[in-house]
Amino acid sequence: MNRPLGITVSRNIIDSQRMHPEATGELSGLLSELIVAAKTISAEVNMAGLADILGMSGKTNIQGESVQKLDEFANNTIKRRMAKSGYICVMTSEEEEGIVPVNEGYEGKYTLAFDPLDGSSNIDVNVSVGTIFSIHRRKSSLASGQGNLEDLLRKGSEQVAAGYIIYGSSTMLVFSTGQGVQGFTLDPSVGEFFLSHPDIKTPEKSIYFSANEGNYQYWDENMRRYINWLKEENKEDGRPLSARYIGTLVSDFHRNLIKGGIFLYPKDNKNPDKPSGKLRLLYEAGPFAYLVEQAGGRAITGDGRNVSDIEPEELHQRVPLIIGSKYDVDIAEDFLLGRR
Repeated sequence: MNRPLGITVSRNIIDSQRMHPEATGELSGLLSELIVAAKTISAEVNMAGLADILGMSGKTNIQGESVQKLDEFANNTIKRRMAKSGYICVMTSEEEEGIVPVNEGYEGKYTLAFDPLDGSSNIDVNVSVGTIFSIHRRKSSLASGQGNLEDLLRKGSEQVAAGYIIYGSSTMLVFSTGQGVQGFTLDPSVGEFFLSHPDIKTPEKSIYFSANEGNYQYWDENMRRYINWLKEENKEDGRPLSARYIGTLVSDFHRNLIKGGIFLYPKDNKNPDKPSGKLRLLYEAGPFAYLVEQAGGRAITGDGRNVSDIEPEELHQRVPLIIGSKYDVDIAEDFLLGRR
């Protein structure tokens, strides 16, 4: 089978670095290390059914959720790869309670926050899952060695890079360093990611909406009115929208980014102990907000805030999330704030 030659992710990273004469190459190196970790995880995900790595590990994470074996594998793979990379000073994982230090003598000038395997509850039924990452430049002095909590608790607008790897019918890497969003697909025959989706721009208007309508009764009246509005027929503005909900955030986001859609996980009264929302700011909402804005979309909380403007107060802070095509997010905001 003849395979077309294309731009590899390594070549793309190097070419981007050359556009910035002041660049030291450390961010490029960091991304390259993450890509190696992603390839390792991808290989394990693809073999999960044969390698006795499906099912529960018997552990519970900081969120109170049961940890899947693949969760644990992905988390450890990224930690081990990055701890001695020399590019980061500290990291944090959705699976860990506190900050994760790097090896002594390997401290760098960036930080890393990551969700090692988003959608792990779907692993056993062979639904797409993914890894999400967020990179900031450290605030503390490089001379101080290890990074600290303050280095990690940063606004999404201060990210220098963010992205995800989705493990599905093919493995794709989608990321941005602030110059648009690029998508790469892994060719397993050569073990390399090739540019397949250059300069991704999300459609301004959605054709899909993604929401867990099982929570309908727990939403406030404005949210229910908006969902009902999406289902009404109006050929002039393209309603009703088609409902598409996978239940793996990275998969729902990826489809909507490419095809045009809006994802909604608003606040609800289902869990009084989690009134601010379900999704994690540092590991999910923040990096996706960065990506969707780079692609021309929006990400809001529904209470008048842009996700990228929120300054985290703790590592596992949760927020509501309405994200996707700008036209539809704008309308959703009008409904949720009672302006419509």
